[in-house]
Amino acid sequence: MTLVVVPVRYPLSEHSRATLSRAIDLAEEHDADLTVLHVNLYQESGRVSRSELKRAVESSFGRLPRARYVVRSGFLVEETILEEVAAEAADYVVIGRKQAGRWQRLAAADDVVANGDPVAPETGIACQTLALDRKFRLLSDTRV
Repeated sequence: MTLVVVPVRYPLSEHSRATLSRAIDLAEEHDADLTVLHVNLYQESGRVSRSELKRAVESSFGRLPRARYVVRSGFLVEETILEEVAAEAADYVVIGRKQAGRWQRLAAADDVVANGDPVAPETGIACQTLALDRKFRLLSDTRV
């Protein structure tokens, strides 16, 4: 089964909703399951529960029948996301454009290549999302 992982902030920001929208589209395109991931940082006092995350996503997008909601704790967001991606053998990771530099540093520069034309619904939000495969190669760079 194909799996798409999308890390999001809580509460959901406009950028998180745009990233999640792209992940939902990608999951539908590939008949994939979707994991919505939030990372509680150890150094911050706020703790988000899985049910809070699920309620926030479903209030914005409705019920997502093939979605799984995961909340992990960690010191570094990217490291915790990588651990989840590896543990679940995810096929795709959808991240916001603001995180692109961090992810490109994690992957070899030669592995990050464009692969296809971006397609996304017009949302009016000034951000971009990146869809990456399991080797963190860029699948699409979508302005939404």
